[in-house]
Amino acid sequence: MTKKFYVTNAIPYVNAPPHLGHALEFVQTDVVARYHRLLGEDVFYLTGADENALKNVLAAEESGVPVQKLVDENTAKFEGLKEALNLSYDDFIRTSDKERHWKGAQKLWTECQKAGDIYQKDYEGLYCVGCEEFKTEKDLVDGFCPEHQDKPQLVREKNYFFRLSKYQDQLQKLIETDTLKIIPDSRKNEVLNFIKSDLEDFSISRTKERAHGWGIPVPGDDSQIIYVWFDALANYITALGYGQEKFKVQSSKFKIYWPADIHVIGKGITRFHAIYWPAMLLSAGLELPKSIFIHGYLTVEGQKISKSRGNIVDPYELVEKYGTDAVRYYLLKAIPPTADGDFSQKHFEEVYNADLANGLGNLVSRIAKLCEKGEIKVSQNDPRPQSVYATYPGVAKILDEYKFNEALEVIWKKVRKLDKLVDEERPWELLEEQKAKSKKQKLEEILSHLVEGIREVAVLLEPFLPGTSQKIQKQFAGPEIRASEPLFPRIRKC
Repeated sequence: MTKKFYVTNAIPYVNAPPHLGHALEFVQTDVVARYHRLLGEDVFYLTGADENALKNVLAAEESGVPVQKLVDENTAKFEGLKEALNLSYDDFIRTSDKERHWKGAQKLWTECQKAGDIYQKDYEGLYCVGCEEFKTEKDLVDGFCPEHQDKPQLVREKNYFFRLSKYQDQLQKLIETDTLKIIPDSRKNEVLNFIKSDLEDFSISRTKERAHGWGIPVPGDDSQIIYVWFDALANYITALGYGQEKFKVQSSKFKIYWPADIHVIGKGITRFHAIYWPAMLLSAGLELPKSIFIHGYLTVEGQKISKSRGNIVDPYELVEKYGTDAVRYYLLKAIPPTADGDFSQKHFEEVYNADLANGLGNLVSRIAKLCEKGEIKVSQNDPRPQSVYATYPGVAKILDEYKFNEALEVIWKKVRKLDKLVDEERPWELLEEQKAKSKKQKLEEILSHLVEGIREVAVLLEPFLPGTSQKIQKQFAGPEIRASEPLFPRIRKC
């Protein structure tokens, strides 16, 4: 039976179009999905849009447009990244979808309610709209949210609460034993420290007035709207049919793919995924995800991405200027997978020229031209992905640990090794002497070895640079190899 693999990324708020920080998470998740497909697994990759947030409502009011119009327009821009970034996701869930999502979110609420974990009480607290979360004084720095640099609003209302405190000991044990594995360890330790400081029950609804009537009604109480995080986290199961009539059937997506093998998220939403979400699943009697991979933030020239700072980098513009795989490469190689990483136009172009134009692109061009001039015919035996990854266990092991930059470094060592071999063997000299049978044979041996090497590189690159990988595999499929346009034209300074 084929092994299943279910991978998700966090669904973004759609109060604004996507920026390069969103692209980072999508590309990381896509690498994971593509890698597991190469291993022959039955992969399901989910993404989507968080459309029920209060910040979406406020953004629509600020723009003077209906909320539905704003979320439709911005969601379309997020969906468009599938083509722009060459993403391979299998489904895109919208939380405003009453048929696919609302039913499941309300069912999850009902199951937690049946477990005795939902109750009502009057509440007063400080609410950060940016985080869509109530804050305590210890969460703030000089009275401001450290994440958004805004002063939270004081809110007084009657809400429904979830008994998070009930699951404190259970959550601690699950995380300590890696039954729910949190990657990297530094984030795992942060979560455990938070749990050990005593978990408090949290509000899971908003009054209809404060939510501006936007969102999913609480089952049995239309005066309240389900808190956006309780609603949004449910997307991971509603997209698989949870809450639909046949979700328990063996052939349903829910039965096949749940639990998730990995949730890919940003560090700012760790608490929701590593504490709230598992507790909700425990309450509803559902299996927990197996692991959570947490990446850092993408900054721009040392500053957090912010509309007010005017440092938004549009991934569409970057792709149009440099190409899809150039953008993917930079995000995967130059940005640390689990720490904050910085983007600058200058650094992007330096990495592009050094690694792509002068590195991989130049190597492919050199080998192809030598094969064409030498009229070398090569075997048409394409290397199988599983056998290639078995030959390079280091790459596989690193990818299993989600160290994308380190995996690419190993592949680029292979690129540099092949480049060095060309320089050492000097096959262009043999081209001049190939009339001699011994020289012709030597030339064929060298070029066949180089072709075999570049084919392996192409397979190893498939999760990272799928378009480039396919171009190389097609160009070197044999039996005759021809030169072509450069994969990555060098960026020249004016």
